[in-house]
Amino acid sequence: MDMRAFDLPRYLSVLPLFTDLSAAELARLATGCSLRRLARGDTIFRVGQPCEEFHVTVTGQVKLFAISPSGQEKVIELVGPGHSFAEALMFTGKPYIINAQALTDSLLLSVSKQAVLTEIEQDSRFALRMLAGISRRLHGLVHDVQAYALHSGVQRVIGYLLRDQVAEDCVNGEVITVSLPVSKATIASRLSLTPEYFSRVLHELEAAGLIEVDRRDIRIRDASALANYTGV
Repeated sequence: MDMRAFDLPRYLSVLPLFTDLSAAELARLATGCSLRRLARGDTIFRVGQPCEEFHVTVTGQVKLFAISPSGQEKVIELVGPGHSFAEALMFTGKPYIINAQALTDSLLLSVSKQAVLTEIEQDSRFALRMLAGISRRLHGLVHDVQAYALHSGVQRVIGYLLRDQVAEDCVNGEVITVSLPVSKATIASRLSLTPEYFSRVLHELEAAGLIEVDRRDIRIRDASALANYTGV
């Protein structure tokens, strides 16, 4: 992608936070944005650094994670194309409380805090859209905590495989392929499972004839049967 040819206002216009902005407002907001190319493994921010902007993954995958005192990594969220992160923290005036790293070669859009505050001062509806976006992320994180507390490891893996529109697409026994966007170890951490347990569940589901595993490609043979599987 030619960075010089990237149309920032047009890209901003398709993001949920900014869909209602006028062309003039989008152009003004774009002046407070920056684009960065990231290589796999590049750090975006670390715990303790000042938070003066929020970010949108344009292409690639970003990992939000924490490190325990013992050095263990816990993946908090995987942020794919078109999704934003760090909006809520930006308004607190406090430094980052988690880390962010590019999992693949990525293009990152950063929107400065001052640019956002300027738009809020111009139109209070912008603040409501920001709140709605933050609320959606909070709802998702609460849902994750509930899943970790109430669902077994097998149920968590099945829930991940059937996320988004996969279950709706698997009709009449149609085989659907799910490509894992990142390593199995990273997904296991996201689900609060060990990599060994995650692999064991995949083998169990494969032995039951519900999926076929080919490296990062997982073919779901019957979504309904998979959703109803309770384990051996």
